[in-house]
Amino acid sequence: MSNESIVAVYVFVLAVFVGFEVISKVPSTLHTPLMSGANAIHGIVIVGAMLVASAIPGPIGTVLGFLAVVLGTANVVGGFVVTDRMLAMFKQRPTRKPQ
Repeated sequence: MSNESIVAVYVFVLAVFVGFEVISKVPSTLHTPLMSGANAIHGIVIVGAMLVASAIPGPIGTVLGFLAVVLGTANVVGGFVVTDRMLAMFKQRPTRKPQ
């Protein structure tokens, strides 16, 4: 393993720990709105995944790029579903007229 690969693994592991610590400190009342907005931004991840899939030659790049596109797409769709459900909670229900 080259030095660049070792540094990349260190950065990834540290990013996982930092991300977990940051997300675990968010109150539950803010978690859904923040995550639904963040998931919508993950469209950028899909574009990056496509670039990775085309930049890395061989089957490893294709597999990693495909997995990144699939997981990024699932994240974006999930973000929009959560946002839709959250906004549905604020819609007024139709009132029934007394007879």
